[in-house]
Amino acid sequence: MTTIALPKSEVDALPLTITAAAAALRDGTLTAVQLLASVTARADKLDRTIGTYIVRTDEAALGAATKADEELAAGMDRGPLHGIPLGVKDIITTSDGPSTAQSRILRPEFGTDGTGAYQDALVVQRLRAAGAVITGKTTTNEYACGMPDETKGFPLPRNPFGLDYWTGGSSSGTGNGVAAGLFLGGLGTDTGGSVRLPASWCGISGMKQTFGRVPKSGCVPLGFSYDNIGPMTRSARDAAAMLAIMAGHDESDACSVDRPVDDYVGALTGSMEGLKVGVDLTGLESPICDPDVATLTRAAIEVFKDAGAIVTEITLPFFKELDTTTMVGLFAEALAYHRKDLRERQPVYGRSARSVITKAAMVTAADYVQMQRVRRVGVKAVTGLFATYDLIVNPTCLIVAPSVESLVFGRTAGAVQTSYWNATGNPAMSIPMGRTSLGLPVGLQLAGKPFDEATIFQAADAFQQLTDHHLAEAPIVMEMKA
Repeated sequence: MTTIALPKSEVDALPLTITAAAAALRDGTLTAVQLLASVTARADKLDRTIGTYIVRTDEAALGAATKADEELAAGMDRGPLHGIPLGVKDIITTSDGPSTAQSRILRPEFGTDGTGAYQDALVVQRLRAAGAVITGKTTTNEYACGMPDETKGFPLPRNPFGLDYWTGGSSSGTGNGVAAGLFLGGLGTDTGGSVRLPASWCGISGMKQTFGRVPKSGCVPLGFSYDNIGPMTRSARDAAAMLAIMAGHDESDACSVDRPVDDYVGALTGSMEGLKVGVDLTGLESPICDPDVATLTRAAIEVFKDAGAIVTEITLPFFKELDTTTMVGLFAEALAYHRKDLRERQPVYGRSARSVITKAAMVTAADYVQMQRVRRVGVKAVTGLFATYDLIVNPTCLIVAPSVESLVFGRTAGAVQTSYWNATGNPAMSIPMGRTSLGLPVGLQLAGKPFDEATIFQAADAFQQLTDHHLAEAPIVMEMKA
């Protein structure tokens, strides 16, 4: 039987993972109210510095934690998320108040019902029904695109492993909040890599499941045919527990796929023995690839080999083409959503979001049709590749987190290795594979067959049982120990 690690923080003995917290809640050494108090205390100390929250919902969270304690004491166990504090990216609606998408454009009535009451997105409904404690709404980029923009008065998210560095976008606040222990898990969205990139640069685990696996109802769209709502946690095991609650068909989302949800946690055998893994190291030869990323990637691959995986070097087919289809397609779809507001209220947008979305006006109908044709060719090629391999592995990004002062959209986008899988719709996950000479985390990306998230989780969890990269505590957290 696999032994599950139950790690605690060196600073305040806060459980580092959802799994550890769930065990403590059930053995009586911790209550949900105490757990919430611990993460709230961290938020009081750190949030102003790292810019995690748009809004905190402390009163509602306390009510949910109190209820969780009462239910657990009465023998009502809603599962592994019962009593667990989670953050929600502020493009996903909640009943606690308005969503902003970190923009002055989004109308206050977004996410309300016919009476004007705010409503939980379906995925938030599912998390609350599982007993999760929602602590607040987390920072992003405006409408989840472009780069951070302080000119509109929203917090600027910073990396807990180095405050001069960016967290990655656009699920910025969920990424740095999990890394700093302001909550134990949270929701991000991934249209071109916006769960996996902040997971990589904040040293946590983030899953973009198969397109259509999790309903997007109640989420502000960016790219209709690329968007995903995914879990962000320290460990792959925690992400598996979250996705098991989040996944499942619902007619409210036209993209939702009616397919049974696997037992993701039950699939965590702790073994990679015999897994056929294709490794694409092409990006490591790029002149923009950071030497530390290359070194850590090769070291991570050795862990796979030592664990019994059958590793073969491959080259992903049509990589540049599929990466381009995501960039062209998602912003063309974003323009379709924003067109009226851009025409009537353009100055209200921040400069970065306005610049990125309006460039899509140069995309013609013929371009969009051709892009879809390329996607189909790419999907066919990738399907053929997965006839041989169980997993495909490569670095999540070729560079380390850039400084906040030197953010350039083109350079960052050109180094990110994630959008390929948004074009194909396959599940893909980023897990920590170590830190650079600057102490900044970087991630390894694992991709799998459609609807085979279980194999990704199995390999990621086995990797994390052999390494401790995902348990590293950020410097700003360790400073609290003094």
